[in-house]
Amino acid sequence: MVGREGLRTEELDLCFDKLMVFGGSGGIGGTKMGGAGMITEWKDIPMELLLRIVSLVDDRTVIVASGVCSGWRDAICWGLTQLSLSWCKNNMNNMVLSLAPKFTKLQTLILRQDKPQLQDSAVEVIASYCHELQDLDLSKSFKLSDSSLFAVAHGCQNLTKLNISGCSAFSDTALAYLATFCRKLKYLNLCGCVKAASDKALKAIGDNCNELQSLNLGWCEKVGDAGIMRLAYGCPDLRAVDLCGCVLITDDSVIALANNCLHLRSLGLYYCQNITDRAMYSLAHSRVNNKHEIWKSVKKNMREEEEGLINLNISQCTALTPPAVQAVCDSFPALHTCPGRHSLIISGCLSLTSVHCPCSGVQAHRAANALLHPAH
Repeated sequence: MVGREGLRTEELDLCFDKLMVFGGSGGIGGTKMGGAGMITEWKDIPMELLLRIVSLVDDRTVIVASGVCSGWRDAICWGLTQLSLSWCKNNMNNMVLSLAPKFTKLQTLILRQDKPQLQDSAVEVIASYCHELQDLDLSKSFKLSDSSLFAVAHGCQNLTKLNISGCSAFSDTALAYLATFCRKLKYLNLCGCVKAASDKALKAIGDNCNELQSLNLGWCEKVGDAGIMRLAYGCPDLRAVDLCGCVLITDDSVIALANNCLHLRSLGLYYCQNITDRAMYSLAHSRVNNKHEIWKSVKKNMREEEEGLINLNISQCTALTPPAVQAVCDSFPALHTCPGRHSLIISGCLSLTSVHCPCSGVQAHRAANALLHPAH
């Protein structure tokens, strides 16, 4: 068995011998563990200690360790809650088919791939056995079909985080179906899901996933105002929304988000060229209109700038003018244009170069003073 530090079996046995000699009050001959007997072999390690050891090694080693003996297998299968197979480059599908029926207590399963390996059969096995899953990453699973989403909908209803970015074969019907069952979702990544992410699917998400906090719709070109508006009305706790490349949306989407999602902190509008000053002023005014909610947060020992937008990407939104964007910048103290704290991103908008955060003025003033009063 090889661990994270490259330990061989012989080295582990040597470490175990030292544990027997120095670890217990009984001295040489065995280590007592709370009156439950002595550790005389590796298989006698208490489950709590084994799980602690397992938490310190990589996932590949965990899988190897689960095959050492029946005791280790049972302990690891019972206690393992997080697993990533992203390191598996060639045989991930068969590995999932083998492991999922054993690791039934998993809460986090990362199956991100560099090249498509997963098939529907693997996801169906996950859904059949891993009912406690809360975080599932299936990104770049190009081979998966709607059957996988239907299986997840029925078998993994405790999901709070789902990443299916790049899964271009899923349909909006399957995504809408999943939303009606997985109602606890808080984080959903649909980036590149050009077929699944439609107004139809977003309406289902808005109607059913009311706890949603983060949604990535990057490059989902079918998304329009109807879907985003339903989402804004149904998911008031949204904190992060990425609409980069959603070329159909207009000011109406931004206005709906500004007026209904009072905790919105990150908004991506890259290449949304239908966005105009009207959207920017709605964001700026939302800061004023929502001041009662902001004050309640401040009273809970939060700084004022911890509420409201902290990231805004309006790159390539060429219809915007400096006064409107400056109004947004002035309304949200956490938005910065200064170097090192770039959170208001305006690349590709040559007309917006005059927009600046308060820090920029301070830095310019300091630079001017340095020129006027050089150090002696």
